[in-house]
Amino acid sequence: MNKKVENAKVEKITDEQLQDLQGYVSKINQAQMELGRIESQKYELVNAIPQFKKTLKDFQNKMEDQYGKVSINIQDGSISEIDEQGNS
Repeated sequence: MNKKVENAKVEKITDEQLQDLQGYVSKINQAQMELGRIESQKYELVNAIPQFKKTLKDFQNKMEDQYGKVSINIQDGSISEIDEQGNS
């Protein structure tokens, strides 16, 4: 890139070089925009998780009020008693 231009009258790059340059810059800009979009989604999800956990805890409390201290299988909804022996 440090080659001296032998003909001092060259005032612009070729159309092909310009297209290549514009393409590279465009790809960088697109990647940065996509990364910003992903970071924004990440931020929203990270901040939503505590609310999801609170909602789950509230639901668990309702289930405990209705069914007592039981274990609920999240695959099929079956309920089984919790063996509380030894939890003194």
